[in-house]
Amino acid sequence: MIKLFSHLKMHPSLAVALHAEGITTPTDVQRSVIPEALKNKDLVVQSETGTGKTLAYLLPLFEKIDPVRKEMQAIILAPTHELAIQILRQIERLSENSEIKLSSASAIGNVSIERQIERLKEKPNIIVGSPGRVHELIKRRKIAAHTIKTIIIDEADTLTDESNIDVLKAVIKSTQKDRQLLMFSATITKRTEECAKEMMKEPEFIRERARASVPATIEHIYFEAEERDKTEVLRKAIGVMLPSRAMVFIGDREETEVCTDNLKYHGLRVGGMHGHTDKIDRKRAMDDFKSGKIQVLVVSDLAARGLDIEGVTHIFNLNVPEKSKEYLHRVGRTGRKGNVGMAVSIVTERERQFIRLYEKELKITIAAKDLYRGEMIDARKK
Repeated sequence: MIKLFSHLKMHPSLAVALHAEGITTPTDVQRSVIPEALKNKDLVVQSETGTGKTLAYLLPLFEKIDPVRKEMQAIILAPTHELAIQILRQIERLSENSEIKLSSASAIGNVSIERQIERLKEKPNIIVGSPGRVHELIKRRKIAAHTIKTIIIDEADTLTDESNIDVLKAVIKSTQKDRQLLMFSATITKRTEECAKEMMKEPEFIRERARASVPATIEHIYFEAEERDKTEVLRKAIGVMLPSRAMVFIGDREETEVCTDNLKYHGLRVGGMHGHTDKIDRKRAMDDFKSGKIQVLVVSDLAARGLDIEGVTHIFNLNVPEKSKEYLHRVGRTGRKGNVGMAVSIVTERERQFIRLYEKELKITIAAKDLYRGEMIDARKK
């Protein structure tokens, strides 16, 4: 088994750059992907969120790109603004902390295209963006598609759905046939598989089995409440726990807005995001949450895709997922890097079955709690 990044035959300074971030051992997906990507193979990789897939494709990219050549050599496509920015930040950290100095630029929709065009005049090595904006810039001849050697598609299940597939194919077709194509996603649908076989040359499929392991640093509790009382219980729980940085997961757009307004009305510092929130409001909410201007971020599952925020102390589930894997995805945003985290679910009597499911499948204990006179007390499990 490969235990060190140096065993992956990468530039030594990349291992130094990773060490600066506290990363010393490759994850399973990195062990599987990096050697194959370095062979210039087309890959379809299924790997859960939080398994290190971003570095699994960035590290071989850093090996392959020639920084001396002032030309665009790689495109990374992502479905959301936040994910694109996170990828850019990781590129910047690797470049800053290693001897391989690569330049990068964003090409994201709903942002000034003129400013992006100015940045592209410098011919950055890597472009990170959304398929629509990247295609627009290719059509305007601002991105030199003929020099692109690698295309990476992050969250491929989203970018190969009906609303994205046509523009995705257009971007790929604009590049040379001998370019390398890599797809990454937590789930590989039948549609994604078919698209891969159509667009790639002899794709190799790598599937990393999810290991349902919950960090021991997370404490799990639940409150039982009527559906109509859930937001009130949430508000009181926040008042008792006083989280410094909490995420609240809820169902859809309307529920997100109602919950956010309710918490604001009671004086809490809250922001909200759902799938229809525009990019400017999303960025404002994210910036305020990261800076501590707001302490609670209310999100739908769709809005939370690709979010990776440091220092989250509490996760509240106002609507509970029906699958253990989805619960794991949510609560895995706290208790990171050895820090203590709290996962709080607010459930109806009917939803209590999901608490039992999580306990059984994830091998965790979720303690029943009540709120009484401004304090949290143990409740009798039913």
